[in-house]
Amino acid sequence: MLELRQGDLMVVNGAPIRFRNRARIELTAKARFLFGKQLMTPEAASTPARRIYFALQTAYIGDDDEREAGLDVARRLITEFQSATTSSLARELLDRALAAAEADECYQALKLVRRVMRHEEVVLGIAPAGAIAAED
Repeated sequence: MLELRQGDLMVVNGAPIRFRNRARIELTAKARFLFGKQLMTPEAASTPARRIYFALQTAYIGDDDEREAGLDVARRLITEFQSATTSSLARELLDRALAAAEADECYQALKLVRRVMRHEEVVLGIAPAGAIAAED
């Protein structure tokens, strides 16, 4: 059961849905979805970890072509991030995230990358990416 507020955005199987009224919904079949603060805009993908999140988000909720392209971009960005970081924890989380995404468990991958985003925010001394960074 999901409860969404007026104005909330939800993407289900690649289709964006904006709620005009407060709604309570129940998905009765498997679907690829993110909603509200879990969604990252392209403009918010302003750091290496956030770009990985956005690529994996695309791999999760995009159409068939976008999903494959998103996963390809995520692989490249993860390799670059792992080469540049000194954090073994970040490297391990990204390994786990990529493995999850490649096993078509992108929601789990996004959760792992949110942890990397929080780490990156502390290291870089930047403000959190809204509720995306706060959710797990």
